[in-house]
Amino acid sequence: MAVVLVVEDDPFISELTELTVQDWGYQTLAANDAEAALEILRSPQHIDLLFTDIYLKTSVSGGFALAREAIKLRPQLRVLYTTGNFITDAMRALFLDEAECIRKPYTPRQLQTSFEHMLAHS
Repeated sequence: MAVVLVVEDDPFISELTELTVQDWGYQTLAANDAEAALEILRSPQHIDLLFTDIYLKTSVSGGFALAREAIKLRPQLRVLYTTGNFITDAMRALFLDEAECIRKPYTPRQLQTSFEHMLAHS
């Protein structure tokens, strides 16, 4: 069973995402900001995929900074970003190698396809 760390500062979106992902058979961990996510990432808990919003309330580059730190801690970790904003070339330049992004609003099927794709390449 793959383990997904969901990092989302909107409680409604976080809970909905967790429940949806659990319905697909994945185990979920949740954090509402980068600091809480890093605590989880520093633990011995196995994690396969980091699913993080790019814009977290703690900072404009919250998701990007989190992903960089997460990869330092866990080099094999897969990263899937999400945002409700338009994805610019400048933003894409900040993506980690092999990271992907899914734009909000996404359907459950689009999210599931993204998860399957990311986890198939881990």
